[in-house]
Amino acid sequence: MPATDSFTSGVLERLGIEPLNSGVCSGDWIARPGGGELASLNPATGETLARVQLASLDDYQTVMARAVAAFDRWRMMPAPQRGAIVREIGDELRAHKADLGALVTLEMGKILAEGLGEVQETIDIADFAVGLSRQLYGLTMHSERPGHRMYEQWHPLGIVGVISAFNFPVAVWSWNALIAAVCGDCVLWRPSSDTPLTAIAVEKICNRVFARHDISGVFNLIIGKSAPIAETLIADRRIPLVSFTGSTEVGRHVSEVVARRLGRSILELGGNNGIIVMDDADPALVVRAVLFGAVGTAGQRCTTTRRLFLQRGIAAKITAALESAYRQVKIGAPIEPTTLMGPLVNARAIDDMMDGIARIREQGGEILYGGKRLEGCFVEPTLVRARPDMPILQEEIFAPILYLIEFDQIDEAIRWHNGVPQGLSSAMFTNSLVASETFLSHRGSDCGIANVNIGTSGAEIGGAFGGEKDTGGGRESGSDAWKAYMRRQTNTINWSGQLPLAQGIRFEA
Repeated sequence: MPATDSFTSGVLERLGIEPLNSGVCSGDWIARPGGGELASLNPATGETLARVQLASLDDYQTVMARAVAAFDRWRMMPAPQRGAIVREIGDELRAHKADLGALVTLEMGKILAEGLGEVQETIDIADFAVGLSRQLYGLTMHSERPGHRMYEQWHPLGIVGVISAFNFPVAVWSWNALIAAVCGDCVLWRPSSDTPLTAIAVEKICNRVFARHDISGVFNLIIGKSAPIAETLIADRRIPLVSFTGSTEVGRHVSEVVARRLGRSILELGGNNGIIVMDDADPALVVRAVLFGAVGTAGQRCTTTRRLFLQRGIAAKITAALESAYRQVKIGAPIEPTTLMGPLVNARAIDDMMDGIARIREQGGEILYGGKRLEGCFVEPTLVRARPDMPILQEEIFAPILYLIEFDQIDEAIRWHNGVPQGLSSAMFTNSLVASETFLSHRGSDCGIANVNIGTSGAEIGGAFGGEKDTGGGRESGSDAWKAYMRRQTNTINWSGQLPLAQGIRFEA
């Protein structure tokens, strides 16, 4: 049965979530999609928040046809006008920030401060995209031929497929959808089955804005099982770009399927993020950054801090401080303002963590704190004293497990840090210019994100987000990540009245 407490029911009602919701929309909601039903559960209580009707393959084809038709109109609208509509979407998100942030917390389990922060990130992306709509710049180049002008321009790409994960059910969609929208693309979103209500609420907010402009089909929602819905999406030649966020294992499959049809992909996959702490680091900064990085979102961020390399001179002090801090972490209902760590997303995540704890012990790791399963989907955050050669350090366990590894020299720490398959986010804490520049140099961190004196988690939207190696190599959000959502065209105009060839070639009868 749907949730009945007044707070939850109020949030759902204000966001337009009903006991049974259609999970398929292309401007208009398909009233009775044919893919069965899905219950959305609150991981903190186990109760059903609401139920969602899933898409069938026929529903998918209906939505895609509407999206293709919408693209023909949307791409012809000037980019600043598209940006003005995205600005209105940002305003609607502001108006619903409290409720949408609460829904993220209720459905996903991150604490309320993080749920609200995620919605704020989405609002910030909207603001960024509005400015971007007037900055889709191409270059002008000098031609080697007299009386010729060369330049490049960027055109809308088409339909962008977005497959998002449960841990950021709003923000990752916005990185893709709002930027793709100002670029002139339409978007087909397949969200995680763990967070379908958040996706429905976002779609309803956006639909109200588009309806004011008599526009439909720009943002499209398709909630359905991996087979056939997600598999059909990644194989669909009408979708030139697929943005996938999830595990490395599934990301490899997505990449292979998209590449076989010569499509493009943006892959945001696993992160096994490390922090190197030098002896001269500020201990207070280190502990605060590590606590948020390792415990925030119950260790379920792709940027979660999982490996902490401590130079021997500071190792004992930081270890003791972290043990003390971990003992003070309040675990409980994520909707309560004083809670610092909520639940894992589902029972499968609990099992994965407990399996990891068992293997840590088998490989000689020492549990310094935590490692226990609590009631429901709750666990204790875990500190582990580890050796750098433990095989489990090569893996990403999507849970609050932090490995502490001691080192002597910076080169040793960097080698261990880089010696994993993943390469998303990294950090060093030091007051040494030499150490920080070494970490940021060609022989330093091999990750897509490298920070000094801040942690691995909590990236700002202004920089391009993404990683290397098994993290996938994609880039989303800020900087020039917008170029992935457009196609580049080089243009040459001959106004000379002659026809000289490049490179001085002469070709005359």
